[in-house]
Amino acid sequence: MTRIGLIVLLAVAALAAVGLAVAASPWWWFAAGPLLLLGALGIHDLLQRGHAVLRNYPILGRARFLMESLRPELQQYFVERNFDGRPFDRDTRSIVYERAKGTDAEEPFGTERDVYRPGYEYLVPSMAPRPVPEEPPRVRIGGPDCTRPYDMALLNVSAMSFGSLSANAILALNGGAAAGGFAHDTGEGGLSRYHLRPGGDIVWEIGTGYFGCRTKDGGFDAGQFADKAAHDNVKCVSLKLSQGAKPGIGGVLPGAKVNAEIAEVRGVPEGQTVISPPYHRVFSTPRELVRFLARMRELAGGKPTGFKICPGSRRQFLAVCKAMLEEGVTPDFIVVDGGEGGTGAAPLEFADHIGAPLTEGLLTVHNALVGTGLRDRIRIGASGKIATGADLVKRLAQGADYGNAARAMMFAVGCIQAQRCHTNTCPTGVTTQDPRRARAIDVGEKTQRVRRLQEATVASALQIMASMGVTEPGLLRPHMLRRRIDPHTVLSYEELYDWLPPGGLLAEPPAAWAADWEAADPDTFSV
Repeated sequence: MTRIGLIVLLAVAALAAVGLAVAASPWWWFAAGPLLLLGALGIHDLLQRGHAVLRNYPILGRARFLMESLRPELQQYFVERNFDGRPFDRDTRSIVYERAKGTDAEEPFGTERDVYRPGYEYLVPSMAPRPVPEEPPRVRIGGPDCTRPYDMALLNVSAMSFGSLSANAILALNGGAAAGGFAHDTGEGGLSRYHLRPGGDIVWEIGTGYFGCRTKDGGFDAGQFADKAAHDNVKCVSLKLSQGAKPGIGGVLPGAKVNAEIAEVRGVPEGQTVISPPYHRVFSTPRELVRFLARMRELAGGKPTGFKICPGSRRQFLAVCKAMLEEGVTPDFIVVDGGEGGTGAAPLEFADHIGAPLTEGLLTVHNALVGTGLRDRIRIGASGKIATGADLVKRLAQGADYGNAARAMMFAVGCIQAQRCHTNTCPTGVTTQDPRRARAIDVGEKTQRVRRLQEATVASALQIMASMGVTEPGLLRPHMLRRRIDPHTVLSYEELYDWLPPGGLLAEPPAAWAADWEAADPDTFSV
């Protein structure tokens, strides 16, 4: 039954009950009253703009909010009975939702985390906290070969494609980026008018399907790329090598979601399932990759150019570093995507078992660039379940320069994790191309939620850093992040991992890196 059908049914039933109350028996007023109230409530739900679920499911959607109101009591019930063997963690989604709505506030009582559980991590406060900066710092993206550098915010919208997301969701994300002064990654699905209309800064991502700059046979079209990269809103261009949730395979967009507009944006047939190849056609060796990045930057008019990767083999990444050194060409940024990242659809084995977690990925990329003397030319972005200020600060301490968030931004737009992204029946209109469902997203309201979430999350990160005695991200150090190993042992990240000195691989590689460095070949991706 459609949402309009439910309201019509209630209206008909209410009118019938009123008629029977007037013509037959006043007892019918006991039915007419509730039916009239439900009808009015349904109309209110249909017209309100604050809750996408209620716009798509008037009256029925209120069951969700009833369960949310019961959550603290239910949560306490399970904590007291140690239902799962340890206390519940704080619900990160609640933090994101409250910040997006602008109602974030302190809460009573202490942590709900088991601080003696092995693996528990915490940031180290200082006995001499610093004032919180009045303006959030920005990260200059642009190496020596970049002629049009870009100042990146500390937190930005991570890659999510039009097609996977609805037009209204893209409008809200880009509108939030425009209002808040941060960047919006397009994902690999192409550059659409919904990315450009609000005026937010764009990182245009190119995947293995070359959507938006694609030849008829699926190759890379340099002319199309240059024309679109020249748009003023496009601040950076990024080549997607792999994605955290599904490294080693291409993306899939079901045919039910490939309408005429998406087909035009991507340059693919309408109504047919789109499967991106698992590999790029424009390069086959690390050296060719580096040369293609240089070509992309030239075609983009000198704008910052980089690539995204979910690291796997350290030897392969070192081969890319050797290619950079030998060719004298470096990207301006590298986005490290963690294996814990999400996606609308992927084989479970890939999501659960393939690709390095974000921590290990960052350590690999950061140390490799430091060890080859390239770190000062290349900025590192981190993406993979960054939802709070603490998440962001941890990634900065692990070697990142800035962060990207996808899932948290989807929550701000209205996602409730119904996990129906691949069915085209998303109940909140976020991941669907059904216009009747997508209309549930009030673009103006969700735009402000995206802006508020980013602003509050960055403010939280700055406040945390100030409590650690740090006024800017570049002053964070690995010893400021610690992990419990067992009930009696706590080690800092400085002690847990090897940290290479600048140029350390070029001089005398440490034993732990020597074999991989020796075997790394800039002319092959052999593992």
